[in-house]
Amino acid sequence: MAVLEHFIVETLGLTKLPPYLPTFLLSFLGFTLIHLVLAPYLTRRFYPLAFSGKSRLARNNWSIHVVSQVHALIIVPYALWSIWHEPAAQNADRAFGWNPVAGYVHAIATGYFLWDTLDAMYNFIDAGFVAHGLACFLIFTMSFKPFVAYYGTRCLLWETSTIFLNNHWFLDKMNRTGSQLQFVNGSLLLASFFGVRLVYGGSISLQFLVTLREVYNDISLTYTLVYGVGNIILQCLNWFWFYKMINALRKRFNNSSEQDKLLPQDAHGDVEDGTGNGHQED
Repeated sequence: MAVLEHFIVETLGLTKLPPYLPTFLLSFLGFTLIHLVLAPYLTRRFYPLAFSGKSRLARNNWSIHVVSQVHALIIVPYALWSIWHEPAAQNADRAFGWNPVAGYVHAIATGYFLWDTLDAMYNFIDAGFVAHGLACFLIFTMSFKPFVAYYGTRCLLWETSTIFLNNHWFLDKMNRTGSQLQFVNGSLLLASFFGVRLVYGGSISLQFLVTLREVYNDISLTYTLVYGVGNIILQCLNWFWFYKMINALRKRFNNSSEQDKLLPQDAHGDVEDGTGNGHQED
């Protein structure tokens, strides 16, 4: 363990990470356990039709959405709690300030995005989803330098829309496409996605770019590229997925038999940012 900590601190420069390694590992192993064991077991027990006669990829897709939902339900309230209790010093130094509570939030998210990235690679369907997962994993891992942890915690609030996105997908699989329940959920999905990801998220992204420019001379080129390019990629994906969701929802409620799926969630979910949760279709 001492050798690992020396490598993390001295070689990688992630000076804040060692105390959070257990949380990171438990997060990764926990989400992997849900994906491979708990989600399949509970689905077969309580909703056997979800797995009945389905391909391996379709069953895997269901389990991925379960993992995504668990992560979103954990990380959003925890991130909010962290923001409400963050020290004033972190707001004063948005580039290099550190909040010990936020460290646990980031460790959970990093474990999740590692799982997400590996699953996106193994069950490959689109390079964009691999890029999304990898970008999020790198951004949250490198925050333990410490660097822009202030913004990382706030970006995790984007996962709010993932809750409704997963609900939408589950309703499709339960033959509730075009139902009143799906309409209400779809309205909440669009409202949360637009409000949290595009409006609030766009504002945070702009503030982040200003901060990045202010400390440009104090960070390495690697950090500049990962955070600068990653920020742009994630914002572009948010706008693209919002456009696709509007089209998909319009088709559903113009024609109740329409079975086109929401691209972000069925292709690799999480849009979320963060993020990932689903690669294949039935």
